[in-house]
Amino acid sequence: MKDNQTQIEIKDVTPAVRSHRPTDDGHIYVRAQSGKWQRLRKYLGWVLMLIFVAGPWMTWNGRQALLFDVEQQRFQIFAATIWPQDLTLLALLLMISAVALFFVTTFLGRVWCGYVCPQTVWTFIFIWFEEKLEGTANKRRVLDKSPWNFNKIWRKTAKHIAWLAVSLLTGFTFIAYFVPAKELAWELLTFSTSFWVGFWVLFFAFCTYGNAGWMRTIMCTHICPYSRFQSAMFDKDTFTVSYDAARGEARGPRPRKADPKELGLGDCIDCDLCVQVCPAGIDIRDGLQYECINCGACVDACDQTMDRMGYEPGLISYTTEHKLQHGVTHVARPKLIGYGIVITVMTAIFLYMASHIMPMGIEIIRDRNQLYRETNEGLVENAYTMKIMNKTLDPAVYRLSVEGLEDVEWLGPQEVSVRGGEILSLPISLSTDPYLLSSPVTDITFVLVNTELGADDDKATLRNKSKFFSSFN
Repeated sequence: MKDNQTQIEIKDVTPAVRSHRPTDDGHIYVRAQSGKWQRLRKYLGWVLMLIFVAGPWMTWNGRQALLFDVEQQRFQIFAATIWPQDLTLLALLLMISAVALFFVTTFLGRVWCGYVCPQTVWTFIFIWFEEKLEGTANKRRVLDKSPWNFNKIWRKTAKHIAWLAVSLLTGFTFIAYFVPAKELAWELLTFSTSFWVGFWVLFFAFCTYGNAGWMRTIMCTHICPYSRFQSAMFDKDTFTVSYDAARGEARGPRPRKADPKELGLGDCIDCDLCVQVCPAGIDIRDGLQYECINCGACVDACDQTMDRMGYEPGLISYTTEHKLQHGVTHVARPKLIGYGIVITVMTAIFLYMASHIMPMGIEIIRDRNQLYRETNEGLVENAYTMKIMNKTLDPAVYRLSVEGLEDVEWLGPQEVSVRGGEILSLPISLSTDPYLLSSPVTDITFVLVNTELGADDDKATLRNKSKFFSSFN
């Protein structure tokens, strides 16, 4: 039978020029690099690190401002206290963050990874200690290959002590967001902390030491799912770190004053600096790769080389595929606008919900043993248990009442004081004359009023519906 299928054309996509990826048994010796993008990355990294470390020590009205107290089931964020009933707010906030990440990735590529991801921030901090204690990238390479001697031992020991110190500080700080910081610090200093608190401090310290000290880009390229699905958000108008092959090829060394056109060369002098400064160890000249974290180190290295050669900067730059093809970059495109609209709508919903969180809560539980009972006076009585929650951290006085019943007799206190963060269980009974009822089931509403808030405050009154049962005459 005749085969009418068309044979697929095979194309050779092997780079025409040798790639300069590192070959030191997979170990990457990152060369130090300066420049505008590296200054921005370092400043952001130190600011974020400072915020992270200082966060548990900030106070608000004499209390820890940021405390996610899992044991007490409440999250304290400055003046706001979020309880389990309000966790939809946190879920919505996480959704907003996810869509915001999609928006930024579509617009600027993987800049989250290169500038603000904790893995990147801590990795560069650890690399900084390496540079200070073991020397430059070439010196570190020589040191690792040299036999063990006093110089190698003390440098390696000092480096790992510094790494462990940063890791322990990280583990302590992270747990201090969930356990009061002052209490945690004292318990750790006196070795009186509980097993699980101590375990989690050491666990996150170990994770920091392993991730930033040893795994590094393995986390980014093999474990982090973001590196795998990020390409689904890229398009030809996404700004990524890219090499202008049309301008740079053919690459090769040349004298500084030589005309590259006369030599048949492009602007790339094949200095290999773009690879040496890359924390992922890739050669950006091979094209866009999922390992690239858009940190801009190769951009700074290449721009400095172009400046020394007297060439125009931008051979490697933050650019788009359309621009590399001499087309027009479309920033305001449907996908980006769609993400922006979703973020705006979700943020508006979040702000609305956050502004309408009640500082108190009330739950009504009917007596399940009997629907009602008749008193000696011939009245019908229903028993309830009221759960009154003070969602603030300050004591409050509440006044209780009921709507929907005529000539009702309230058995129990109608004004109670509840401590901050406390849930008060209050048993009460309601009695009324059955001849005043028009049906065996009457809809009623319990009213909870915070006496410390003004009458015009829309958060001063909270209502909760229930039922009143009786025999029907």
